[in-house]
Parts: sequence; structure tokens; C-alpha cells
Amino acid sequence: MEFKINIVERFTEWLTHEGKASATIASYINDVKQFNQYLAVKDVDPEVLLTRFLFTNYMKQLETEGMAVSTINKKVNSLKVYNDWLYHEKMVEDVFISIKKDKVKIATGSEAEVSVLTDTQVEQFLFHLEKESQRNKLIGYLLLYTGLRVSELVNIQLTDVDQLTAQLTVRGKGGKLREVPLRKDVLEALQQYQKGERASSKHSQSLYLLVSQRAERMHRDAARRWLEQTGVKLGFHMHPHMIRHTFATRLLHRGNVSITTVSKLCGHASLNMTMRFYINTSKEEKQSAVDKL
Repeated sequence: MEFKINIVERFTEWLTHEGKASATIASYINDVKQFNQYLAVKDVDPEVLLTRFLFTNYMKQLETEGMAVSTINKKVNSLKVYNDWLYHEKMVEDVFISIKKDKVKIATGSEAEVSVLTDTQVEQFLFHLEKESQRNKLIGYLLLYTGLRVSELVNIQLTDVDQLTAQLTVRGKGGKLREVPLRKDVLEALQQYQKGERASSKHSQSLYLLVSQRAERMHRDAARRWLEQTGVKLGFHMHPHMIRHTFATRLLHRGNVSITTVSKLCGHASLNMTMRFYINTSKEEKQSAVDKL
């Protein structure tokens, strides 16, 4: 086992040298350690690091245990990176794992795997926003409480916001417009940003709500990078579409909102699309529902 501990340490050093985020490194290493534990339980020769046979049987066990598809696929990703590194370092004779071939696929018409923030993670995110700039706090609030796509977020114009009625006009895909109501705290964050940081910006005359130091309109990649960096600080993965999924899922699960209303708020082309992506109940919720019978 000492041999494998040294290998994992070297793999960690390589990931760090490659500039991987600390949360990503922790995830990869945890998945590799769990795979090594499986090998130990199966009494595999300690010097055998990875083979196609060992990988496929490990995946079968995870499926048998009822592990979520998204979690299994995350482990496939981690072990693929590990496999590539081992092969590059000449510690295994081949690349045994293929993302295209080995990721678990969901049959058409099945419930989609939707990655969302937990209630605890949402709370962590909200507390973190209190330490952020006025603009970043507003970005976080808009994503979390309106379900905007990041492209829709950066294209908000000042005239799209009706502060009197607390309504936001969103320019969606294909130029379609939809109205999304703004919560009181979102409206307050918007007003603070407009009167504060934005008013003192050299781009204060811009038509767009969100400006940057360099441009009259914030670039969507900047919003993505900020969320990714925030996730690293908080210790969990974050990206704009995950926040959008969280918005829709929280409406359905906590707000008891109809699927039709969620579809309209999200700007989906059809109700079927909403049903496909957001009727995503956990095993615990299904068990709880059956137990009530």
C-alpha cells in the first residue's frame, strides 16, 4: 500500500503543477484513493495500478451499489486523467479508459441527471456574496433568483429593468422576450450597484447593466470565471448552468410551483424540455413518497 501512497502523492504534485484548482485536485485524489481501496479489498497485487479488467469491474460494483449516474461519471473522468498520467509516466502499458465509451449513458426519455447546489451550498454561496463587490453580489443574486442563462445575464440593458413593477425583461434565445419578477433583495442589490460601483465606473453611460473595468458590457466568460473561482473558495464546483438548474429545481421542490410556470420563467422552448431536465427527484425523495402511501 505504501507504493500506491507514493504514486498518489506524485499524481497530486503533477495536478498541482498543471494548475488544476484545489477543489478539482481533491476530487480526483479522493476518487483514485477509493479505487485503490477497492483494489485492496479485492486483494489485487499492490504493484498493479490499473487495468481494463479492474476498471470495468469497479464500475460494475458502483452501479450495483446504486450510485448516482452523475457520481459514477465523475469517477470515470477522474480515473481517465489518472490513467493518462500513469501511461505518460510509463507506469501502465496502455490507456484503458475512454470517456466516450465508459461514461454511463442515460436512455432517451429517462430522467436527466441535473447537477444542482444543495441547500447548504446555497447558504454558503449567499454568505459569501456578502463579502463580494456590489456587481458580483448582483450577479450571484440574478443567477440564483431569476434562472438566467449567462448570455442573458450579460445582455441585460438598463431599460430592461422596471424598478417600479420589479420586473426584468429578458432577451432569450432566438430574440424571444420574457418577463421575470425580481425579489425585493435582488432589486435592492441592483439599486445599490447602480448608485455605487456602476455610477463611479468610467462606463457609467453604457446601455448595459453589468459593466467591467475594460468594457461597457461584461463578458460572459468573466462571469463563468468568477463563479468557478468562487466554487474553489467554497470547496464545491460551480458554473452558471448549475445555478440555473438550482433555480428551477428549488422552484419545483421548495416553492411548489407548477411545471408550466417554471418553464415560462426559464424561457424554455417547450414544456417537454422543462420536464426532461427538471423533474429530477432524488432516491430519498422517491422513497419518502412511497413511504407515505
